[in-house]
Amino acid sequence: MKIGIITGSHRKDSQSAKVGRFLSTQLDAKDGVATWMLDLGRSPLPLWDEDLWNQGPQWSALPELKAALDDCDGFVVIAPEWHGMVPAALKNFFLLWAATGELSHKPALPCAVSAGDGGAYVISELRMSSYKNNRLCWLPEQLIARQVKSICNDDTAENDAALHNTFATRSRYALDLLLAYSEALTAVRDSGLIDHDTFMNGM
Repeated sequence: MKIGIITGSHRKDSQSAKVGRFLSTQLDAKDGVATWMLDLGRSPLPLWDEDLWNQGPQWSALPELKAALDDCDGFVVIAPEWHGMVPAALKNFFLLWAATGELSHKPALPCAVSAGDGGAYVISELRMSSYKNNRLCWLPEQLIARQVKSICNDDTAENDAALHNTFATRSRYALDLLLAYSEALTAVRDSGLIDHDTFMNGM
């Protein structure tokens, strides 16, 4: 099983990417699980434009990204809360994929990142507006990495032990659920019931 970790920060060395590496380490420790990571700060995508439909030259790398997403059984989507919003890079990422298989009917665990005690707005925005046509299936579970500078650090001396342990425990629980959903939704994708040719766009 392969889980994709999508980091939505624009920053090259972001706290969101740090959280992504921590969650990747937790997943990689499980038997039979591999991870693949896309850091939109280090690998930015062009802004959506109509040339996407005509395979314009700025989209030459898209087939390789599509293949990597197709190979994933589920996702962790990490979004910092900027001005109470999901960053533009992550919203742009969701615009690129229609009901063509990359994300469709695959589970995703939303994870917000906040330097303080925020993060809830990001979770609400992801659940409300990011799945309609690509058919991504958000889990009824979520993570919020609050006080993020005090958790998930490679140097454990930089962590607040209580905050870090709380997040680590909750993330293990949420990731176990993600793996269970990933296995279960494989049967849905293999069922023959999905008809994206007739029903390409969500209502």
